[in-house]
Amino acid sequence: MRRNVILVACLAALSSVSDAFWRLPCRGRSGVARIDPLMAPGKPSDHVHVVHGSGGFSMSATEMSLKKANCTSCGVTQDQSAYWVPALYFMHENGDAELVNEVGGMLAYYFLNGENVTAFPENFRMIAGDPFLRNFPWPVPDPPKSEWSGNQSSQSALRQKALGFNCLNYNQAAEPSLGRHFLPNKTFLDEHCTDGVRFELMFPSCWNGKDVDSKDHRSHMAYPSLVMDGDCPEGFETRLVSLFYETIWDTYAFKDKQGTFVLANGDPTGYGYHGDFIFGWQTGVLQRAVSECTNLSGRVEDCPIFDLQSEAEQGQCSFAVPDELKDENVYLHKGGLPNHVAIQSGPAYASPVKYTGLSHHTSPAVSEPSVSIGVSINVGDVHVGVTATALSTFSTLTSPTATLFSTSTTSSAPTTSWTPDPTTVYVEGVFTQKIVYVQQEFIVLTDETGAPVQTETGALETVSTSTSTINKVMSTIVTTPTESPVQHDGHSHHVHRRHGHGHAHRK
Repeated sequence: MRRNVILVACLAALSSVSDAFWRLPCRGRSGVARIDPLMAPGKPSDHVHVVHGSGGFSMSATEMSLKKANCTSCGVTQDQSAYWVPALYFMHENGDAELVNEVGGMLAYYFLNGENVTAFPENFRMIAGDPFLRNFPWPVPDPPKSEWSGNQSSQSALRQKALGFNCLNYNQAAEPSLGRHFLPNKTFLDEHCTDGVRFELMFPSCWNGKDVDSKDHRSHMAYPSLVMDGDCPEGFETRLVSLFYETIWDTYAFKDKQGTFVLANGDPTGYGYHGDFIFGWQTGVLQRAVSECTNLSGRVEDCPIFDLQSEAEQGQCSFAVPDELKDENVYLHKGGLPNHVAIQSGPAYASPVKYTGLSHHTSPAVSEPSVSIGVSINVGDVHVGVTATALSTFSTLTSPTATLFSTSTTSSAPTTSWTPDPTTVYVEGVFTQKIVYVQQEFIVLTDETGAPVQTETGALETVSTSTSTINKVMSTIVTTPTESPVQHDGHSHHVHRRHGHGHAHRK
């Protein structure tokens, strides 16, 4: 009998460690700017990010420079890490882009999922998500995790299942985390999401055990078989802390206003949501917390290792915006998204090229490929394509009359809350059309089954250009409907309250 009691106690202790987690509150925001030291080091990035964490964030930020800062916008002072995601904008019908307010800042969850979990190593950096994705080629909604197999359990599928858009209505039952992988249209948000939308992003937690970074900032990491938990793939057996971002956006503040929500990278679908992380914990602190702070409450207050600061102190930390970006209004930008990033609805993979209006007052740039001529060669697992494409940009000659608006072809109802409603975005007016014929090399790496695993692109080369004046209405379909949802298993519901976040976690 005594032996059984000891065994039960040991099992309980092991379960406690594997279920342990804490929520790192980042109630302050260290800044909003076109800065991304991972994807655009040393120069302004293409799109705007909201940044939390170290006040040492910059275009060339490193772990060392982050740690030299004298503040952080997060609750634990020993953490000088940087956490950032693309900003969410509301595109008004006149074409202006207004930054949507965050509610309660960001929560960065540290889960101790798996066995032999270790802290991030020094100088560690990674990204999650792909800013150019505009579709979800997997079943909607997710089938039960016990049925994930084949391509559904591939790394490309797991990466997309690591995104979540949680409709918040505190008067109704909470939705599960990572249950919906797209941003619902505005009609649905107005009708059902009275407390905003919680954007969720799960980072990979399986490490190759040697590289603290990689050229694409993702190849040194992989997702476990169930995204948040499960088995690590071969070659990535080292289990790191599981990092999970939550950010609530006050979309309900725009109820009944004409327009649409768009991520700063020109994505109205949500499929291109992404996030970045640079490790900045004081040496040894995170590993001590992983080993000793196994409380199931999720509260940083229950970990005696952490030195905490108040919400007011978190709100006082900010980084210095570079001189070249100080005059850019990232809160209310006239004539489109900051940097005039194109709104690309897909479903094709978005172009990294931005489309800028030719006049001072411009409507939001919407890319419209008109001609595509391609030649491809398949050599083993490497697919190489060279494509000549005609790309169009538009600027308004009568800019005050140019209009951006959206419409839904179906009504939004609770029974379709997991289904993207078909939405059309229009730009109407007189345009000067500039057609630029370009050539670009595309390299698609495939696995042994022929499934694409990575895409690389070469530089664009201009072939020829032409211009013309047209009067037209442009339209693009944002999403298409799918079948009704089925019951989800896996991660439990989150419990939230206005101006704060909470998490009810179980395996």
